[in-house]
Amino acid sequence: MGRGYIVQDDVEGYLSKLCEQKADPVTGLLIGQSSTQRDFVVMAIRTPQKEESAAAARNSVDKEWVTEHARQVSRMLPGGLSVVGVFIITDADAKDALTTLRQLLFAVENLISSEHLWDPADDDVTDCVTLQINPKTRKTVCRTFDIKDPKSVAKPADWKYQSGLCSSWATVSCSLNVDMLLPLPNNRTSTGNMEECLKKGLKAWAHQIECGLCLIDGKRLPEDSELTVGQRRNLRQTYTAQLLITTENKRLTDVIRQCGGSVSVTGAIHSRAYLHSNKPKARQAEKLLKRDVVSTVATRVQMMLEELLASDQESKGSCRDKQQKELFCLPHRIFCPLKVSGPLCVCDYQFSDEDLSEVPERLKEMLDIDAAEEDLDTRQEMTVEITGCDVTPEPTQEKVEAPEHKKNYIGVAMATAVALLATVASMLYLNDI
Repeated sequence: MGRGYIVQDDVEGYLSKLCEQKADPVTGLLIGQSSTQRDFVVMAIRTPQKEESAAAARNSVDKEWVTEHARQVSRMLPGGLSVVGVFIITDADAKDALTTLRQLLFAVENLISSEHLWDPADDDVTDCVTLQINPKTRKTVCRTFDIKDPKSVAKPADWKYQSGLCSSWATVSCSLNVDMLLPLPNNRTSTGNMEECLKKGLKAWAHQIECGLCLIDGKRLPEDSELTVGQRRNLRQTYTAQLLITTENKRLTDVIRQCGGSVSVTGAIHSRAYLHSNKPKARQAEKLLKRDVVSTVATRVQMMLEELLASDQESKGSCRDKQQKELFCLPHRIFCPLKVSGPLCVCDYQFSDEDLSEVPERLKEMLDIDAAEEDLDTRQEMTVEITGCDVTPEPTQEKVEAPEHKKNYIGVAMATAVALLATVASMLYLNDI
């Protein structure tokens, strides 16, 4: 028997409107949550059209354009929400459409998973869904593929709409103080070399997060216990989380490494995860929240790196002091509630020099949702004013100190279930020499 997808009924209306448009084909992403018990789809997002090639795009699918859109959308999804599939609206041959969907699905998954800094878990669902809709007959064909198996063949799946799907989903949120030092290579002539070095450092930090102790409402819950046990059914639940990040128990040898610079990421971030209402487990809540912590920090560092690389391209040929320590403010996270029954939000990242009005514009462009500035939740993270720069005249040496022979809590995070009264957006210190 194939997998069954329970779909928010707003998705049906959205897809119906797309069927009425003249464009063919129309592609897009399916957003939701997969679990071992059941799969959910809460949102569909069409692929933005390329302005310069709207006419040329007819009867063709730009795979690179679709996958890049999926990468950007993935960054805007809090914990518990992910790209679970792709759709296409076309009256083309069903077999040809399924081939296109399969190619898109694997390309999207490969790109998104390449940015993940965590190791796959045993309970991760590897089946993703494809949906084909004929705009004339409205016939819908739902199939799944195992995206971890390159030879996977299509399997039939159920697709059923339901109202109020998210009304009783649970929210788990926390704030985490981040303080990490990422060494840079001596030879940074290659952009890929720097990116790889930063990714390696972030992955080591992500491992600390993954191994950290997670308390939910101040308690360490058994992994297989139901998160909502003892609570009234069909009632929205919010939970406070604490992450206690610990060092290794055994003593290590101090190491001093020569490096060409360093990136120090410090500040406080807000993370949250949403869980379906079908008997969610404490283990799943912890996994999704930790992955959101890792993802939101890595996304901001990557966004800053992209900004710096773009800036360097524009300023080539200009005189620049390479021994200057530069300080940058990473973008802070802004949440926007979805217009569905329930607690679900998407997010965006705003740099300090950006106007708030740019956020609704990006939400429309990337997620195809209408939002006003007053809809945005900017309270979770507040930026701080940074002044002054120090000069670093010599290459830095990173000292890795051995931890003491005992469990040492090096980070404690706590937040309210819904909002933080005061948090600080992450900052990036780049010793560029």
